[in-house]
Amino acid sequence: MRDNKSAFNSFEYDSKISSALPYYEEFHSQVMDMVRAMNFKKINWLDTGCGTGKTARKALAELSGIEITFTLCDISGEMLKIARGMLGDNGITYRNISSQELDYREQFDIVTAIQCHHYLPQAERETAVKNCFQALKENGIFITFENIRLENDNTDLIAVRRWQNYMLSKGRKQQEIQSHIERRGTEILPITIMEHFDLLKKSGFRWAEPLWFSYVQAGFFAIK
Repeated sequence: MRDNKSAFNSFEYDSKISSALPYYEEFHSQVMDMVRAMNFKKINWLDTGCGTGKTARKALAELSGIEITFTLCDISGEMLKIARGMLGDNGITYRNISSQELDYREQFDIVTAIQCHHYLPQAERETAVKNCFQALKENGIFITFENIRLENDNTDLIAVRRWQNYMLSKGRKQQEIQSHIERRGTEILPITIMEHFDLLKKSGFRWAEPLWFSYVQAGFFAIK
């Protein structure tokens, strides 16, 4: 039995996720690049669905010269335990809550949500994104990466086949690959790029833009 909503248990997540998600490392590199472009000198940063704390680890290692205070939230206590073990308690707040339970108001310069909201049905996803919006200060930035669905069933099928071929190239067994594919539409509930933009605008963001796209994953950023 898994101890979180991803395809992997917490202790194996970091070692296995890149064989299932193309360009997973690039997701975090794109986040760092966007943060650099914002020219922050000091950041109060909320990472919801933080997992093992990868975003925070990368930020603290690479964003030199920026004073960063992190709040890390995740619905999985095991994920948070691993994050705390790697990052410690120095200046970092940990909360065992989901995005739907966030209760912050205008506190953060950045909110990130990496591969965590695609598990949610529509109403819960709307609550999650609205909570991220409310947690931001004015002019704050929301950055998110999610599994997506393409606009057309035929093109979506092509994208899924590309994803399948990627996993084969990484040595994943056919049974494992099929399990990932079968989660799509059942455990994972992807929406289209345009539906993401509609949701961000509905949540109150002034601007919403694409950040990155490949296979069946995409990144977005939005400004409050």
